[in-house]
Amino acid sequence: MATYLDFEEPLKELEDKITQMNEIGAKTDVDMSDKIEELEIKLKTKTKEVFSALTPWQRVQLSRHPDRPYTLAYIEAITEGNFQELHGDRNVKDDKAMVGGFGLLDGETVMFVGQQKGVNTKMRQYRNFGMPNPEGYRKALRLMKLAEKFGKPIVTLIDTPGAFPGLEAEERGQGEAIARNIYEMMRLTVPVICIIIGEGASGGALGIGVGDKVNMMENTWYSVISPESCSSILWRSWEFKEKAAEALKLTSTDMKKLGIVDCIIKEPANGAHRNHEEAYKAVKRTIKKQLKELKDIDPKKRINARIDAFSKRGVWK
Repeated sequence: MATYLDFEEPLKELEDKITQMNEIGAKTDVDMSDKIEELEIKLKTKTKEVFSALTPWQRVQLSRHPDRPYTLAYIEAITEGNFQELHGDRNVKDDKAMVGGFGLLDGETVMFVGQQKGVNTKMRQYRNFGMPNPEGYRKALRLMKLAEKFGKPIVTLIDTPGAFPGLEAEERGQGEAIARNIYEMMRLTVPVICIIIGEGASGGALGIGVGDKVNMMENTWYSVISPESCSSILWRSWEFKEKAAEALKLTSTDMKKLGIVDCIIKEPANGAHRNHEEAYKAVKRTIKKQLKELKDIDPKKRINARIDAFSKRGVWK
């Protein structure tokens, strides 16, 4: 059963009416096509109206929508089932919050790496709510270095509320693991494409977020801190999360304007959570287009361009 956010309620009402009309037509053999068509036009108009005027907080809500596809769903769709997941950091254990492996993208082998959230309560616990431990980042780096060894491009899919902040994670070197990834990803000789498909929070996102191209899907966010945490620090309450979301400038539009990301991937009119297939196609098109551009560049020039781009990112006085 689909989940609707507060601002999506008008759409739910129209969709329910369309369903009722279809049921009446099926049961009574009465031609309801005119009324259904009229409602569908209203739904299309209302959808455009709702999704063209989203606030930053509403986009944050959409990025966390439980019906939104997660990393493995994108990988399976993009590779058409030709994905071989690889496990373990060869040191501590296999972090289930970080997934990765080789997959075929229209016949070309690509290394996919990303954070994975769970689709239900049990799986959320299993995946640690998409919050990797140090071994997750070390696994990601192991896989990226493996891809580099065989000359295969890398695609990272970012969707995390942050790296796991537990005591045991700090004891095993959470900060060092993320810093090491940033350092090593800057110098990878193969093309690297990063895509924020949901939440892009703090160092947890940046740990797999350094690449030649950094992309954001339309209804996602990317920031040093979540709106709730920002609100609790500044106002000692979560009640100001909407105000915090506005101030943080964390939407894809803001990030593009500030030069933090290279490209915004347009989502279906009613959001990725309502139309998975179109979302998969949009992401796949972007990956293919950018890989084609990057492969023709000399590796040394590509590394220098990557370092220069990240050195210039952000605005300061």
